[in-house]
Amino acid sequence: MKRIFDFSISLVLLIIGSPVLIFIALAVYFSMGRPIFFKQKRPGKNCKLFTLIKFRTMKVLSNSYCDQSSDKDRITKIGSFLRRTSLDELPELLNVLSGEMSLVGPRPLLPEYLEKYDKEQIKRQTVRPGITGWAQINGRNSIEWEEKFKLDLWYIENQSFFLDLKIIFKTFKIVFTQRGVNQNNKLSMEKFNGNSN
Repeated sequence: MKRIFDFSISLVLLIIGSPVLIFIALAVYFSMGRPIFFKQKRPGKNCKLFTLIKFRTMKVLSNSYCDQSSDKDRITKIGSFLRRTSLDELPELLNVLSGEMSLVGPRPLLPEYLEKYDKEQIKRQTVRPGITGWAQINGRNSIEWEEKFKLDLWYIENQSFFLDLKIIFKTFKIVFTQRGVNQNNKLSMEKFNGNSN
């Protein structure tokens, strides 16, 4: 039932939202050039790698060995807007449509984190990663890693169709209020380095 729901909703959203997707793609192209999309390998269900797709929000690093540009230096005005409104994540609906992701689930993180998870945290890889999740509506990037993982595991143990609906509706509210987008006023979440204990 969850897969049918994911496929149906993502297909409808892609069709209805196609004018918005095209407008954003053009805005990214004319403000930053190519590529329009940011693509990165992420671990999905059972740790199988897939290619995550987002709209690009930063300038591409130069080929110079000395290029030490920070994320804040590289992000553009349109990129900052897309991140604040989470519109950069709309292409992930294609990942949902293909079955690599779900609408709701633990967010897909970097492959390098897999070896740093403990025996409980690795359980987040037993389900499809999501565009939004329980951790996203309970702090998003403003909470610490260990708390985020606890919320992910709670979702896995308590997931249901009605819980997914609750998370989706609350996500829309959070996106409009833009709560918890950044951690301690930083552009991106700090990297996960393993458990503090």
